Amino acid sequence: MTEDTLVVVYPSLFAENKINQLIENIKKILKTKDLKFGKITRDDFLICVKADDPVFVSSAIALLFGVKQIVIAKKIKNDFKTIVSQVGEIGSNLLLKGEKFYVKADGHAKGFVIKDLELAATSTLIQKNQKISAKPGTELKHDKLLQIYVTKSNAYVCIFVDEGLGGTVNNSQLQKSICCVTDEFSAVNCLETIKQGFEVKLLVCYETREDAIHLVKIIDKILPRMLRSEIELEFHKISKFGKNSEDVLSKNTLITNILIKSAKEKKISHISLSASPLIYPSRYVETLQKRIFSAGMIPHIPLSGIDSEIMKNAKEIGMEKYISKIEKFLKIDLVKSNKKASKNEKTTKKIIKIKLGPNNVHTILDSLEIEH
Repeated sequence: MTEDTLVVVYPSLFAENKINQLIENIKKILKTKDLKFGKITRDDFLICVKADDPVFVSSAIALLFGVKQIVIAKKIKNDFKTIVSQVGEIGSNLLLKGEKFYVKADGHAKGFVIKDLELAATSTLIQKNQKISAKPGTELKHDKLLQIYVTKSNAYVCIFVDEGLGGTVNNSQLQKSICCVTDEFSAVNCLETIKQGFEVKLLVCYETREDAIHLVKIIDKILPRMLRSEIELEFHKISKFGKNSEDVLSKNTLITNILIKSAKEKKISHISLSASPLIYPSRYVETLQKRIFSAGMIPHIPLSGIDSEIMKNAKEIGMEKYISKIEKFLKIDLVKSNKKASKNEKTTKKIIKIKLGPNNVHTILDSLEIEH
């Protein structure tokens, strides 16, 4: 990569007023991943990162929230002819025979109109790639996207584009929230808690050895997004519950009691509930909220307004293979159940601390003394 090739971060809509904090998070994630990087600068609201290995750096930054896009781009002067020429050169190197391309430009035009830039760049690409029959496509139907962002002084011609996770900047709420992972749905709830800017204290409730192994594999998808190299995890072994609606509510009530107790011990102000009113009876959700309020804490329901988006959120943390289980859970008819509160069942608690690395699953299970 040449010196003018950078990793460029486009903040999400909810992060545009938190650019400095997003820059600090970029530094944290790169240090956690032990990746070398140079100067991090701002150009308008874009964040530009100099890196020895742009591909690995962009992949690490993709773990952060508050990011709309991460691109590897060539930085050039904000000059119409220079931009068109560079798009033609870069695009010709990327296009294969018969592919359809689409040129998209955005930003601050200096002495020209953005639409004219798109048209001129498209025309240049057509002329340069007649021999390989590369043709312009549409915004919805294309093989290669040639993206340009123009700032007041510079322009960035993108070589590689990756979509970010959106949301607001990690830990931007400056508040902690405790959440429990006990299945796939609650894991997405925890992800959404982080996405909404809370620093998360992670608690895991499991029933059997097999259940523990399964849940540890799931939380391994969440751990890198917590922006800490060392993480404390709290595990609770609980009684075995069934899959009917009565047992689902009983289990969730028990977990809420565990969360309240743990939050008191850790002096955490917020409790993140996976009991979305889209799935659970509203009276039941209100009962849990009142219980948390009476304990002096604030209930937080990250998934209160999310429906089909839950599948997209699951994919964001690499949980594609668990989506069928989430869909099955969403179909349980909990509204007809009148179950109120769970009895105070005995649980076994164990707190472990781990340093994040390539073998988190094995490290956690070894610390729990669970065979795997």
